[in-house]
Amino acid sequence: MTYPKIELHVHLEGTVRPETLLEIARRNGYALPVDSVEDVRALYEYRDFAHFIEVFMLTSGALEREDDFRQVVVEYAEEAARHGAVYLEAIFSLGLWRGLDSDVVFSGVCDGAEEARERHGIEIRLTPDIARVYTLEEALHVVGYAIKYRERGVVGVGLGGPEAEHPPEPYAPAFELARSEGLASVPHAGEHAGPGSIRGALDALGARRIRHGIRAIDDPELVQELAEKRVVLDVCPISNVRTRAVPSLSRHPLPGLVAAGVVCSLSTDDPAMFGTDLSTEYAAARELGLEPQNFYDAGLEGALCDEPTRTRLRELGEAFDWDTLRAGGVEVP
Repeated sequence: MTYPKIELHVHLEGTVRPETLLEIARRNGYALPVDSVEDVRALYEYRDFAHFIEVFMLTSGALEREDDFRQVVVEYAEEAARHGAVYLEAIFSLGLWRGLDSDVVFSGVCDGAEEARERHGIEIRLTPDIARVYTLEEALHVVGYAIKYRERGVVGVGLGGPEAEHPPEPYAPAFELARSEGLASVPHAGEHAGPGSIRGALDALGARRIRHGIRAIDDPELVQELAEKRVVLDVCPISNVRTRAVPSLSRHPLPGLVAAGVVCSLSTDDPAMFGTDLSTEYAAARELGLEPQNFYDAGLEGALCDEPTRTRLRELGEAFDWDTLRAGGVEVP
């Protein structure tokens, strides 16, 4: 049985499977330090979070053309739909550090989202990321383009990258502009940095949701605040294990957060780079004693979609037989 899923936290650059990465790199004449699928998989073994960021920048550099970005969106939509996804919010970078034309990136991603809906019946909304190494001017550039393309499915702006070295507060003006134009604030926080990272995202950036947010568990008052305000955390268990944000799945704080009343959605983060998929993430959550319906409901609560789409998603969730799943149904993607 494959059950419906909502994914709110997936980086498009991190969805590119080894075969596609090699294909795109060769097409663009981009030099990778590896030339086989096996070598790419070996490249995806990380020492720590800093090493992951290094590999992420290396591999995402292969994406250069509109068609590259379109292809990546459509291929991941097909994969996610096989695992039951009915709605995605996809994250992507503008590649300012390598001089990409922002219209090329946005046009390709938006074209891909439209094609994915037509071919695979999956709704996709878009949330470009501000990299924490950007200047405020560069951050405002990202927001400006997000505003330009909001009629094509851009619904929010994120903040990603090394949390401890780059706190959120300096980017407050960019997020204020985004919010004033109807775009939600959906930053990463509280993954490898502590609760202060989350508080900064809430207070300085007006965060609607927090991507990761698992370090909230270290501050009971913050946990209570998140629960009372219904701030959705987009949690990615396998990613957290792979980047050593947590020592093991069995010690993941997700069950404690859920038990405390925090609304937690479930996502893959960078599925190709972490060797995971939506079915694997949900299996991990069930291993921790958690029920899939809770994550569907949390995804629906956190989704930034329009009301007609939200109504369709709600009806889809209400129509599914979750009781049978709880009684022992095993997912077969």
